[in-house]
Amino acid sequence: MMQLPARIGKYELQEFLGGGMSHVYRSQDTVLGRTVAVKILTEEGCSDAEAKARFLQEARVASSIVHENIMNVFDFGEEGGKPYIVMEFLRGENLRDAMRNNRAGDIRNRLRLAVQIAKAIDYIHQKKIIHRDIKPENLQVDSTGKIKLMDFGIAKAEGMQLTRAGFTLGTPYYMAPEQVLGQQVTHLVDVYSFGILLFEMLCGAKPVMGDTIEKIFNKILYEPLDMVPLQAAGVDREVLRIVAKSTAKQPQDRYQKLFDAAVDIERFLGVESSQRMVTTAMPAMGSMQQNRPPQTQNPTASAQPTGYTQPPGYPQQTGYTQQNQPQQQQRPTANAPVGQGGWAPTHQTGTRSNVSGTQQIPDGLPAFVKILPRALQNQTGVMILVAVAVLLFMAGIYFVITLLA
Repeated sequence: MMQLPARIGKYELQEFLGGGMSHVYRSQDTVLGRTVAVKILTEEGCSDAEAKARFLQEARVASSIVHENIMNVFDFGEEGGKPYIVMEFLRGENLRDAMRNNRAGDIRNRLRLAVQIAKAIDYIHQKKIIHRDIKPENLQVDSTGKIKLMDFGIAKAEGMQLTRAGFTLGTPYYMAPEQVLGQQVTHLVDVYSFGILLFEMLCGAKPVMGDTIEKIFNKILYEPLDMVPLQAAGVDREVLRIVAKSTAKQPQDRYQKLFDAAVDIERFLGVESSQRMVTTAMPAMGSMQQNRPPQTQNPTASAQPTGYTQPPGYPQQTGYTQQNQPQQQQRPTANAPVGQGGWAPTHQTGTRSNVSGTQQIPDGLPAFVKILPRALQNQTGVMILVAVAVLLFMAGIYFVITLLA
């Protein structure tokens, strides 16, 4: 750890915040005058050429990533042989402390946090980045309930060798079977880690425990997850399915994209919200419904079809769908026959309404349009009539000129 206060580049290091292979300091940008977090690779990390190269590579990638649930990277560089990354300074606490201090909320609120985490990880997967170190300590929660993913750069280098100095026993609990076996990893190791994290978020206990690395790895490789703690915590069966699918032993059996897990969680949360909306909000809309035709009850109308995926950003459907709505009276178009009677859209302008069965003439048109067929009693008919009149006038002039000549 550096003696404080210290300076690196234009950043004044003021407070040591923590770290392992890299140290993080609360710092002041002396040019812009803002508080930032500066992460500096330690001397041990600098002595490892691979770790140093990966640190700088991930710094370049991270600086181009902008997502509401990922810590922003402002700058990076190297001074005195030590590479550093300048990040936004996040207030709040990491997810581990939030859960330990009962500040993560109830199960529904924790599921909302999980949605944010899944979308953040899915986003870096789209950028071809594998985090490899998904755990509560690498997630920061602020007072508004927004969560941000941190440390998706150096984690690749730190997790590659279990015998490396500074390795912490907190990491193996979230490792996927293929990581334990030393196989080539893909983004699906993060899917597995997310499932283990979700398990812990919902019941407060790790699903994999052991007093040695060997015992932990044996459980990861061969023992199925015990869902009893989740059931005891009152976790719904659908959420149990999401956890089980995320933590499948075989990568091909997991969610192939964490965005799909986020959608499943949102759908689960949306079902309960939808039911409350139908039972509590609909009666207040009675005055809006009194002039509408009565709705026919359809017991299957509110159910989502099998395999349905709600697009992101769209509200969950409630009540009946379009195809189940009662057929409404067709509104006549501009070119349709008028004078059918009984249709009086008094809420719209641009037409003269008549409910007695007489003809309707659009506003702004002369009364002589009545001489036209009903299908032409509109602006198009007027234009045709004017064109014919102009042609006749020109023909008359030509005839007069011909006679005088």
